Order: sequence, then C-alpha cells, then structure tokens
Amino acid sequence: MAMGDHIEATTRARLRALRQRAGWSLDQLAERAGLSPSTLSRIETGRRTISLDVLVPLARALGVALDELLAADDDGDVVIRPTPTGRPGLTTWVLSRPGATMTAVKMRFEPVDTPPEQQVHPGHDWMFVLTGVVRLTLGERQFMVRAGEAAEFSTMTPHAVQAVGRRAEVIMVFDRDGERAHVLSQGER
Repeated sequence: MAMGDHIEATTRARLRALRQRAGWSLDQLAERAGLSPSTLSRIETGRRTISLDVLVPLARALGVALDELLAADDDGDVVIRPTPTGRPGLTTWVLSRPGATMTAVKMRFEPVDTPPEQQVHPGHDWMFVLTGVVRLTLGERQFMVRAGEAAEFSTMTPHAVQAVGRRAEVIMVFDRDGERAHVLSQGER
C-alpha cells in the first residue's frame, strides 16, 4: 500500500468513526455536508476517491479540522513527556498532544490565601482529584472535591478551583475552549 493509499484509508476510517460517534446515519451526515448519501457511502467504502471538494464540507459538518482528518498515523513515539509550566500556586503539565480534540492536564494547586478569580468561557470541564482536597467554586456555590472524586460542570458558570489546607493534584480534561482559557492563558499571566 503506497503512503497516499495509507493516508486515504486512515481518512476514510476517521470519517466513518466520527460519523458513528456522533450517532449520525449516512443520510444525516450527507445532508449536513451538502453531499448525497451515495457519495458519502462510496467515500467510506473506498469506491470513490477522496478529494478536497468533499473533505472540506465533511470536516465542517463533523466539527474537525481538515488537517486532523488527513494526518498520517503517528506510529512513532506514543509517550508524551510533559514539562511543567506555572505561576505562583499552580503548576500544570499538558498530557495530550497539541491539536487534540480534548486536552488532558495534570494540575498541582498549592494552598493560597486569596481565592482565585472565577472564569467563564464556553464548554465543559471535567476533573478528577488525585491527592488532597480542592474547593470547586461555581458561581455562589462551593463544593469540596476529595481525592478519588470527580466533578463535571459547564464552564459558562463562573468557576474556580483551589487547594484546601495542603497541596492538591488534579487531572482535568478540557474541550478546546477550556484549553484556551485554562492552559494557554497561563503563559499570559
């Protein structure tokens, strides 16, 4: 199989998997992308060449970047070697590769005297407390989340996380909006 054939086969598999994960039939995705169901079926089964005129509307309908659909499988090093970044009271290790649909992050919170400023942004956050206890503030409500417990919440609600009493370590998973708000903004502070 030539390199181009491998990328095309991988792209076909990604299209099918993304459609199925969304719970859409061939007809539903075809309608969203402005294509005929038979064209989409031939693309998924390899009976039609994949071209930009169909990839662009499919990527848009599936909510993925074109380069994510076309990227070659990275059979190289699968181990991620995160490096710490931070600001006073918070150290962060990004645990996923750049461009991932979701971003996994390990965060170490040190207890601080002043409560953190609550943030608001589109999306959802999910967290799992590895060690310690954190105070999750959602607007006017506060929740104590202990080691072994998880929380999931809409980030359109003003929110903040802080360690209670001693250092706490948390794994957080963000969608792309959450990554921009939580991870990328650390370098700006």
